[in-house]
Amino acid sequence: MFTPHVPNGLARAAVRFKPASFAGTFVALLLAAAIVSACGILLETGLRASVPAERYAKAPVVVAADQQVHMTVGSGEGAYDAATPVPDTARLPASLVAKAASAPGAAAAIGDVGYPVRQDGTPLTAHGWGSTALTGTRLLTGEAPRAGEVVVPAGAKHRTGENITLDTPVGMREFRVAGTTATDATVWFADRQAVQLSGHPGRIDAIAVLATPGTAPDTLADQVREAVGHTAHTRVHTGDGRGGVEDAGLAGAQEVLIGLGGSFGGVAAMVAVFTAAGTVALSVGQRSREFALLRAIGATPRQLRRTIATESLLIAPLAGALGALPGIALARWWFGQLQDKGAIPGPVDLHVSWLPLTIATATAMLTALSAGYFAARRPSKIKPGLALAQSAVERPPYGWIRTPLGIAALIGGGLFADVAASTSGDDAANAALGVVMFFMIAVGLLGPLIARICAAVIGLPLRAAGASGSLAAANSRTNSRRLASAITPIVLAMAFSSTLVFMHTSEDRVIAHQLRDAVTADHIVSAPAGLASDATARAAATPGVSTAVGLLRGSVLVPTGSGGDRILQNISAQGIIGSGADLAKVQDLDVRTGSLAGLRPGTVAIDTTLAGSTKRATGDRLTLRLPDGTEASPKIVAVYGRGLGTSLVTLPATDLRTHVTSPYASDVLVRATPAAAQELTALGTVTDRSGYAAARDQDREINAWANTVMAAVLGGFAAVAAANTLVMTVLDRRRELTMLRLVGSTRRQVMDMIRWEALLVTVAGAALGTAIALATLFPMMKGLTGESPYIPPALYGSFVAATIGLGLAAATVPARAALRRTAARP
Repeated sequence: MFTPHVPNGLARAAVRFKPASFAGTFVALLLAAAIVSACGILLETGLRASVPAERYAKAPVVVAADQQVHMTVGSGEGAYDAATPVPDTARLPASLVAKAASAPGAAAAIGDVGYPVRQDGTPLTAHGWGSTALTGTRLLTGEAPRAGEVVVPAGAKHRTGENITLDTPVGMREFRVAGTTATDATVWFADRQAVQLSGHPGRIDAIAVLATPGTAPDTLADQVREAVGHTAHTRVHTGDGRGGVEDAGLAGAQEVLIGLGGSFGGVAAMVAVFTAAGTVALSVGQRSREFALLRAIGATPRQLRRTIATESLLIAPLAGALGALPGIALARWWFGQLQDKGAIPGPVDLHVSWLPLTIATATAMLTALSAGYFAARRPSKIKPGLALAQSAVERPPYGWIRTPLGIAALIGGGLFADVAASTSGDDAANAALGVVMFFMIAVGLLGPLIARICAAVIGLPLRAAGASGSLAAANSRTNSRRLASAITPIVLAMAFSSTLVFMHTSEDRVIAHQLRDAVTADHIVSAPAGLASDATARAAATPGVSTAVGLLRGSVLVPTGSGGDRILQNISAQGIIGSGADLAKVQDLDVRTGSLAGLRPGTVAIDTTLAGSTKRATGDRLTLRLPDGTEASPKIVAVYGRGLGTSLVTLPATDLRTHVTSPYASDVLVRATPAAAQELTALGTVTDRSGYAAARDQDREINAWANTVMAAVLGGFAAVAAANTLVMTVLDRRRELTMLRLVGSTRRQVMDMIRWEALLVTVAGAALGTAIALATLFPMMKGLTGESPYIPPALYGSFVAATIGLGLAAATVPARAALRRTAARP
C-alpha cells in the first residue's frame, strides 16, 4: 500500500481540467457512502435505542424479568451467547415484592400487572390499585377496591355500588363497583385479586420501587439488587432502562434495527465497496495511455502511484461527505416507515451522530485508495520504452491472482449449493446464502473471462444483425475488461433483487395454497383483538353447529439449525380450544405421521419443515420456549405438512394461555349448517372458508416489506452503478466513435452498434444474475417450504425489461452526445 501525500500539481491539474474523467468515480463513491452511512445510522440507533419512562417515571428503580432467552452457540473458545427476545412478556415471582420493599432506602415496592379485560365487548386494561401511586390516579367517587370489587372509568354506564360483569383472562366474573376515576379504558382491582385474575397466578410484570428522601437511584438499585438476589432472570433498571420495561416492543425494535443495519448493512457495504472499487479501477484503466505517456517521458512508478493516490484524496473525501446527506435521508425514511408499520415504538428517536458518517467517508477513501493502488500497479511497472505500445493492447482476461481466487470462489459456491441441496430447513437456507455470496465474488474476480465467454456466445446471433451487430460482437470480445466492468453491477442487481423478492413470492404462494387446502370448516368466527373467553363454548352450543374449535394464536421459540448456525427461531403457534379429534374436522393439516387425536396437555404437533430443522420426529421431545420464556419439552404426537398456511406448532390452549398476556382466541372454526351462521354473528365476524384470510403475522409482514426495500436499495444502487459504468465506457470511446465516422460509418450504424453492445451487456448480466438467484432460491425454498420457488412471470419480466431499458438508455444517451461533438464528416 502507499502513503497518501499532499496533493501534487499533476493530480490537481487532472481533476481541474478533466473533471469528466472523474465524474463516474465520484458518483460511485458517493452512492457507496450513502449506503454505508444509512446502514450505520440504523445500526447505531438499534444499539442506543431507548424509551423514556412514563408509567414508571416516579419510581427510580424498576425490577423486571430478563426479556430475552439466552442460548450458548458453538463450543470452546468460539462459543458465544445468543440472545433472542421473548415473543410475549417474561414475568417475575410475586414473592420478590416483599424482598424489594425490604431493601435499605426503599420507601415502597409495588408489584405491577397489566392485562386486557372486556366489558360487553369493550376492551379495557386492568391494573392493581397499588399502581395508582405510579400514575397519580385519584378517585372521583367511592373508595379503593377490595376483593370482589372494581374501580371503573367515570364514563362507564355503571355507578358506585352497582354490579358489573367483566370478561377476564380467567373467565367471566361479576364485581361490585367500588368507585370511579377519570382514567379512560382502565379498571382497577385490589392488588392481590389483580394478580389472580391476570391468568398468571403468583407472577407479576414488574416491581416499581419508590425511594426514601435522599436516596440516590444508583444506590437504591444496588440495594434492591442485593435484596432480590442475583439471578440470571432478574434485571434491575434505572433511567431510560425503565422505559424498556414499559414498552415490550423496544427489544423487538432493537433486533430489527440491528438486523437491518448490521446483517444487511454488511452485505450492502460489501456490494457498494465492491462496485465502487470496480468503477475506480475502470477509471484508472481508461487512462492507461495517459499513464503510459508519463512513463515514456520519464515519470517514475512512485510518481504515478502518488498521483493516483492524490487524485483519490481529492475526490473521495468530498464524495463521502456528500454521500452522507442522501444516507441520512434514506435512514430517516426507512426508520419512519418502520415506525408507521409498528415495528418501532413511537418514542424511539433516530440517532444520527458523527460516527457512521465518518465511517462512511473513511470507507469511500479507503475504497478509492485501495482500488487505485491495485489498478496502478501495472501501468507503474511497465518499462518506459514499452508503455505506449502495451497501453494500446487489451490485457488478457485472466490474472495470476484473481483467476485462481475466482475459481476457488466458484468451487466454494458449488460446494455450498451441494450442501444446501442435501440438507433441509434452516441449514439449507443458511447454506443457500453462501451460494449467492461465493458466486458473486466469483463473478467479480472472473469478470473479464466471463465477459469474453458471454461475448462469444451472445455474439454469434449478433453477427446476423448486419455490420453493426458484427462490429458490436467484435468490440465486446476484444474488450472483455471493459465489458466486465459493466456486466458485474448488473449481475449484482439481478441476483440480489431476485433472491430477496422471489423468496417472498414463493413463501406467499405456498402459504396461500396451504391455507386454502387446510381450512375445512364451514364458517370462521373472527375478531382481531380477540373473542370473548366463552366464545368457543357458545359457538358449540349454537343450534346447527356440530363442531367448534377455538384458536389462540401466539409464538414460541424453538432451537433450530446446527453448530455455529444454531439459533432460537420465533415460530408461529396455535393453541386449540377443543380436542385434537375435533381440530381434524375443521382443519386438514395433512398429517404425515402420528395423529392429532393424541393432542393433550404436555404434547404438541409440528410442521414437517420444523421437524426437519430440529431433526425431531413423532414420539420425540421438542425443546421450546413458551411465549413468556418458560422452558418446556412437550412430546410430539403428530407431524403435518400444512403448517406454513396455519401454524408451525399446534398445542392445547391450556399449555399456552397461562404464558401470554392476552389469552383470548382470535378465531373459532365451526362445522355448521348455513342457518347457524346468522346466530354466530353475535360472537364476531363470520366468514366462510373461501373468504377466510390468514392472520398475518406482523413480524412476517415487516420482514417481507424490509426484504422488498433491501432489494430496492441494493438493486437500485447496483443499477445506478451499472448505468454509471456504461456512461463512463461510452464517453471514453469518443475517439473510437469519431474514427468510425471518419472511415465512412453512418451515424445510424454507430448508434446501432452501441445499442447491440448495450443489449449484449444487459442480457449477459441479467442471465448471470438469474442463474445465481436460481442457484440460491431452489435449495433455500426447498429447505424453508419444501417446494420449488415461484417466480411470477410478469414481475420477472419487469426486472429484465428495466435492466435492458436502463442499459440501453445509459449507453445511447452519452453516445448521441459524443457523436454530436465530433467533427467527422457525414
